[in-house]
Amino acid sequence: MPISPRRSSPIDERPTFAQLLRRHRRAARLTLEQLADVSGVSARTLSDIERGRSKGPQQRTVTAVADALSLAYDARQQLLQLARDARLRDHWTRPTGLCELPRSVDDFTGRAAELAWVDALVQSELAPGVAVVGLVTGSAGLGKTTFAIRAAHAVRPGFPDGVYFLDLFGMSQRPLAVDDALALLLGALGVAEQQLPADTHGRASLYRSLLRDRRVLVVLDNAASEEQVRPLLPGGGAARALVTSRRLLSGLEGVRRLILGPLQMPEATELLTGILGERSATDGESALTRLAQLCGGLPLALRIIGNRLVSRPGWSADELAHRLADEERRLDQFRAGDLKIANAFGMSYEQLAPTARRIFRRLAVVPGRDFDAALAAVAGGASAEDAWDALDDLVDLGLLQDTAAGRYRFHDLVRLFARDRLQQEETAGESDALTERITSWLLRTATTAGARFGPAHGRPDEENTGLASPASPEEADGWLRANADNWLGALRLAAADGRHAVVLDCAEAMEWYSDRWLHGPHWNEVFTLGAQAAAALGDRARHAAQLNHVAWVHGVQTRDAEAVLRYTAEAMDLATLSGATAQVAWAHCYAVPGYRLLGRLDEAAASASRAAEMFKGLGDADAYCSSLINLGLCLRDLGRYQEALESLREVVALASDEGSGMTPGTAEFIRRHTLVPLGKCLALLGRREEAIAALAEATAPGERFDPSHWHADGLENLAALLAEEGRTDESRQAYTRASRMFEALGDAEAHARCADRAAAAP
Repeated sequence: MPISPRRSSPIDERPTFAQLLRRHRRAARLTLEQLADVSGVSARTLSDIERGRSKGPQQRTVTAVADALSLAYDARQQLLQLARDARLRDHWTRPTGLCELPRSVDDFTGRAAELAWVDALVQSELAPGVAVVGLVTGSAGLGKTTFAIRAAHAVRPGFPDGVYFLDLFGMSQRPLAVDDALALLLGALGVAEQQLPADTHGRASLYRSLLRDRRVLVVLDNAASEEQVRPLLPGGGAARALVTSRRLLSGLEGVRRLILGPLQMPEATELLTGILGERSATDGESALTRLAQLCGGLPLALRIIGNRLVSRPGWSADELAHRLADEERRLDQFRAGDLKIANAFGMSYEQLAPTARRIFRRLAVVPGRDFDAALAAVAGGASAEDAWDALDDLVDLGLLQDTAAGRYRFHDLVRLFARDRLQQEETAGESDALTERITSWLLRTATTAGARFGPAHGRPDEENTGLASPASPEEADGWLRANADNWLGALRLAAADGRHAVVLDCAEAMEWYSDRWLHGPHWNEVFTLGAQAAAALGDRARHAAQLNHVAWVHGVQTRDAEAVLRYTAEAMDLATLSGATAQVAWAHCYAVPGYRLLGRLDEAAASASRAAEMFKGLGDADAYCSSLINLGLCLRDLGRYQEALESLREVVALASDEGSGMTPGTAEFIRRHTLVPLGKCLALLGRREEAIAALAEATAPGERFDPSHWHADGLENLAALLAEEGRTDESRQAYTRASRMFEALGDAEAHARCADRAAAAP
């Protein structure tokens, strides 16, 4: 709600001229008549001054009084300054019409929380001498000025001494000079031009003294820098200031900050509907929603699109949405009269240094949704330090959004603007070379990171790859997850360009890593592209391997038994023709989930046994253990618990034996993976304590693995066993962890079941 008018802030402790004069007279132990006799100033005049009737006595009067009181230099200067301020104030008139607050638009929509923030800001009280200042920042097109004007109108009743608005032209080539800004504001406050101090310091001091006792709101729009804004801020007291800027102005001290973001889709659609008025009823809700989505929630974009439709009654919203759907032409569609969204972005772009401009426009080629400084350096052909500096400038101007994780992203329309700048400022050949460089770097990095998890992993020859190998599996895993959109996009581009060898190398590097990110949504596409690349190269053995991986995806993700058996059959045929014994074995191994899903348990056990036998003969300890796990599951499903236990224990023993030949990272992963079915087998055999120990170790927090039904089931089984043993607190904790893991996996039924059991534990 608007604030109530009130007199000057009680926190302002600076005395008036009248108060200070009375204080000095009493300190000298003089009556009015005695001071009149000594100074030569009449007692009536002195009485009027002390009672505030005469607010601005002439300098000769003040000098005579100061001489009579024998004031020290500092006290004398203070009295003279207060009198001067009072004289000027006494002659200043009410506002002159300068810096008048512009009108607000009648279709303003949303921003309820932000308007409440401004209302709370202007009502707040700070310590004496501390100014209440709000800073509103955000990128071009977010409606900062419109918002500030609307907010100022909303709180205007609480500022009886005036609300003033000044455009600082921060995005122009020549922002408003501080001296000129102060002259305009002082003029609005009633200071005649001939009374303006000549220097900046004097003007700023006078400006602050005027604001001290006035209930005034000053809106400083479109600020260029901290240096431009600081002299225009109140020095404390009753006045308030609201500043808007595309820049973050992080150097401003003691201000409260509000960062505007795009409108949410319901608000964006409501704004567009409000701009269209009556015709919105004929355009259809779905078409308007689609337009709002294409505008990305930017108020400026919504206003442009709305104005275009209003000014062209013959156009339909569907038709315009169809035009905007074409990314190549979308940016050009955002223009209406003198409004053009590219111009708004262009003003920010012009503020950048050449290196930052180059990095900005070249980042448009990055295939994913976001990126980090390393990729920005590759795109811009810059050092890491220059890339960081450029990214800071781009965030500061609102051309990029950043996150706490050190990653950056474009707004969709800003990305299109960056791409337009790339097309305008660089040749097609340069653009193609840039795309190839980014794609190659992403695929080399992804291939190097993925290879960290394979049995044959060794540190790559950094001189040949041009890359620093990930320092650890954790670092490799973090990079692959954070940059999944980028390296997958690069994989698609390379496949489309016929770079089959590069695509196949990358897909092969993901074979063992995919077990770590079990439910990664892109594995089917990665291995399908790998299979297509191998086929194009005419390499049957590698083609078979990629088809086996596709079968694996259908076994663990889609649970499509028919697809599993179809792909493994095709892989087995290709592997047999090429003599690739290992891929024949893998086809047997990956066929097991398909048979199990269909209930064909004898065939599943036979396939797992055959795979284990073949891998043992090949001396592949990692693959042999994977097959033994499959065999153990089949034997358990068949009710042959003791045989299943023996198979699973052999896996644990091999994974725990440093001389087994297993890859260390793979051994630890397989060991913990195996302990889940091993624990279940022990429970089925009635060996409850051993089962609890195995399941507890399998599900203990440790090396990073993705949430999976495998471990969630293990936690649920552990919780049930603990409950049977009367270990209630431990059981409740295990059920809670299982519930959270099932929730992360999207299994609502299992999540609710475990949550209920956790809550029901006594």
